[in-house]
Amino acid sequence: MSKKILIVDDESNIVISIEFLMKQAGYQVEIANNGEDALEKVAAFRPDLVLLDVMMPKINGFEVSRRIRENSAWHDIKIIMLTAKGREVEVTKGLALGADAYIIKPFSTRELMAEVKHILSQ
Repeated sequence: MSKKILIVDDESNIVISIEFLMKQAGYQVEIANNGEDALEKVAAFRPDLVLLDVMMPKINGFEVSRRIRENSAWHDIKIIMLTAKGREVEVTKGLALGADAYIIKPFSTRELMAEVKHILSQ
């Protein structure tokens, strides 16, 4: 059975390209365009991995990550933050709130795919 990935980003051009890459690699993909929708999709879709933007409407990515980590039923879900927020304090905050990895936009697709494979193999 293929791994399931939830892409959470409000920038459609980024979502389209990441969705294409993930489907091409054989993953099942769902999309959420804001933090509120992300939490609903986590509950319904039960992804193995969440690719999570920080700056989003309704609930930001830091809060989404925190809520995923607070729910014991979701403890095995991996989180990679994909964001333009690249200052050291933001990276530290993202990792402290439960992200397994933190990738700063713009990123290379090769780097993203390598990190996805690495995180899902843990």
